[in-house]
Amino acid sequence: MELTVFNSSNKVSVSDEVFGRDFSKDLVHQVVVAYRNAGRAGTKAQKTRSEVAGTTKKSKKQKGGGARHGALTAPIFVGGGVTFAAKPRSFAQKVNRKMYRAAIQSILSELNRQGRITVVESFDVDAPKTSGLVTKLKDLNAGKRPLIVTEDATENLYLSARNLPYVQVRDVQGLDPVSLVGADTVFVTVDALKKIEEWLA
Repeated sequence: MELTVFNSSNKVSVSDEVFGRDFSKDLVHQVVVAYRNAGRAGTKAQKTRSEVAGTTKKSKKQKGGGARHGALTAPIFVGGGVTFAAKPRSFAQKVNRKMYRAAIQSILSELNRQGRITVVESFDVDAPKTSGLVTKLKDLNAGKRPLIVTEDATENLYLSARNLPYVQVRDVQGLDPVSLVGADTVFVTVDALKKIEEWLA
């Protein structure tokens, strides 16, 4: 398979295994959910009736006062404990390396079929200015949510994209399924394309 370089007669030969794979919706969904769950802190914590501050002394006599209540730390009272208190936990899901790479291949293949991958010779800006990157993206007919993938993201490029809320910059090592799925258009440099192929082939 060959991909055409933007504004050039050159073509880049790529592997059908990486950019021509059948799309697996279930696999991509599983990997995307696992990736997002790995970023969850899971630090939510509430106190049970035995953990809240307060005396456990019986609040009133057993009979003659209406309902029979014990300690005021019970969940039915304001300031009492929580019945089924949440505790810190991990949301991590196991995804092996083979599944992760297959999901990335599946996403890249579907983006290629939809014409949402644009190969460029290089992608960089001369100075860390947002306006310069905006002009460059307009020339490339980028969508609202472009993803820029370079071999090594330069500081100028990163700083230029920092103030643009829907523009993402990734190097090959930082490429992830969530950024790929959420991008309207993916701009990949030739060097990054070769590095991706080495990683996934």
